[in-house]
Amino acid sequence: MRMPQGPLKPGSPAPVRRLDPLLGDPVTVPDPERLIHLQFRRFAGCPVCHLHLRSVVRRREEIEAAGVREVVVFHSPPEELRPHLDGLPLPVVADPDKRLYTAFGVESTPRSLLSPRAWWPMARAVLIGTWGMLRGRDKPPVLRPRGGRLGLPADFLIGSDGRIVAAKYGEHVDDQWSVDELLALASHAPRGPVTPVTS
Repeated sequence: MRMPQGPLKPGSPAPVRRLDPLLGDPVTVPDPERLIHLQFRRFAGCPVCHLHLRSVVRRREEIEAAGVREVVVFHSPPEELRPHLDGLPLPVVADPDKRLYTAFGVESTPRSLLSPRAWWPMARAVLIGTWGMLRGRDKPPVLRPRGGRLGLPADFLIGSDGRIVAAKYGEHVDDQWSVDELLALASHAPRGPVTPVTS
């Protein structure tokens, strides 16, 4: 895994060649047939992350029809993540040592929670998450998640040539691509035969 010189930009080679989800087969990067949407979330049970992932799962057929494969990364260890995998039919990668976060230049900072733009999404996600826990549908996060609570989200669309097609580094806890934004980016991504990057 190569370390970045700064934030990755469109055209940069993806600094990873294989991702190992907790469930299912390894994901090879690049995928010769599909784009990969690699999304970096925060900690297992993060209410805002959970709410966002529900929106992705609801529209999974559209995303797959657009030629996109979803892969989700959390900075939690497997034992913290496993209780939250029920009902999440996406490949989920545990990265407790934040190697992938470092390789892709994804940060942790207090502004993830301090931005006023994050307050309503956090309050809404906590209310919905609490209701889900009361109904027995959702599990609570651990009190002290490994890696902390100050992570920022990030999204990367990786082409079949192994290069970054588009990237978004979130500025607060709820600053990520919507499904509509992802589909729009995928519709403009290069298609057809490619020569994968080897460096």
